[in-house]
Amino acid sequence: MTLAIVNGKVMVNGKLEDKNILIENGKITKITADKISSSDRLDASGKIVLPGLIDVHVHLREPGLTQKEDFKTGTMAAAAGGVTTVFEMPNTNPATTTAELLQKKRGLMKKKAVVNYGFYMGATADNINEIKRAENIAGVKLYTGSSTGDLLVTDANAIRDIFSSGKTIVVHAEDESLMQRNAEEHKDENDAEVHAKIRSGEVEAKAVREAVEIALTAANLKRLHFTHISAKESIEIIREAKKKIRSSCDVTPHHLFLTQEELKKQGNFAKMNPALRSSEDVDALWKAINSGVVDCIATDHAPHKKKEKETDYMEAPSGVPGLETMLPLLLDAVNKKMLTLQQLVKLTSENPARLFGIKNKVNLAVGADADLVIVDMNMEKEVENKKLFTKCKWSPFAGWKLKGWPTTTIVNGNVVYNEGKINNVKGKEVEFE
Repeated sequence: MTLAIVNGKVMVNGKLEDKNILIENGKITKITADKISSSDRLDASGKIVLPGLIDVHVHLREPGLTQKEDFKTGTMAAAAGGVTTVFEMPNTNPATTTAELLQKKRGLMKKKAVVNYGFYMGATADNINEIKRAENIAGVKLYTGSSTGDLLVTDANAIRDIFSSGKTIVVHAEDESLMQRNAEEHKDENDAEVHAKIRSGEVEAKAVREAVEIALTAANLKRLHFTHISAKESIEIIREAKKKIRSSCDVTPHHLFLTQEELKKQGNFAKMNPALRSSEDVDALWKAINSGVVDCIATDHAPHKKKEKETDYMEAPSGVPGLETMLPLLLDAVNKKMLTLQQLVKLTSENPARLFGIKNKVNLAVGADADLVIVDMNMEKEVENKKLFTKCKWSPFAGWKLKGWPTTTIVNGNVVYNEGKINNVKGKEVEFE
């Protein structure tokens, strides 16, 4: 199949240039100022063409939790949000902790996904041999604090073995013992606001510090990646860790754009792990983006049904959807001069591809896979629950009016999303170096 994208501004090597793009058989074959002839054309007049986003942290809930989301609805949400590759987390039912379960998940995803995808293996205290056997994975997800699902590893020796496996390790950093002490201290409080006290910034920072200490003694550490970092203190620990070990981190849009005040306003609909933080923590995350400590922005898309969130605080699950709102939030931030378009591309596309070693997706260039998003920086729209593709049909950003939206998403040279409609194309599993 041949497709031409014409009359747009294209992000090439960090610069916006008036270029036309020719796509043939899923690859970019030309980026030129010259005219391109093709029977299939997309007119990008007044718009910008960017590399598709790579979201290194999503929970698509399949198998076992498909009342919340599934591989079809989740990847449709990704496409609508300009996300062309997702990395699926292992805390499903059953959890992805063996090579056999990983293969089953691959089979399910292959049938349903409309964007590209990769997988994480989940770490347990005793599945090190399965971790070593796993092939072509984004990495290994390690939970040091309890969260959605049954994956939790607290033994330092087991963690050291996991770090020494030769795989990229993605850490959900919360200290279980401190979290339990906080829960006991606040046991008489049963509203959503207590979430920020139980899962405090100190809970995260302690776990980050201990993970770094163990990593320093690991025999074969490939990369230690801290996901959804939310606390100022954690950022400082990671800043120092980068001088000693191969380490990186990501932050989420909800930790960048919301504070713990939302727990008062939205209750359990603002409950996620780690918890929302103070405005001081939010400022620290933005400073860390500008100083280069933060490597990626990822959604931690973790949908739950509305009725699950409408229960008591202790019963309500943690997590919020985010695939459809990440790019509009960031484009709006670009329009407000909080971020540059170049930073956005680096944080959501270039760095994820480079850090996780994805083949053919590091930048928008001739020979690269044709995973692209066309954005309209002047489009203003409100986030509306009823228009979301995610199965849960709600967002903590509902009602926000944002300027800058994706209009077209292209995966492997195929138009998967255009002007509000999804085309039923097939995504592919990405290859890791």
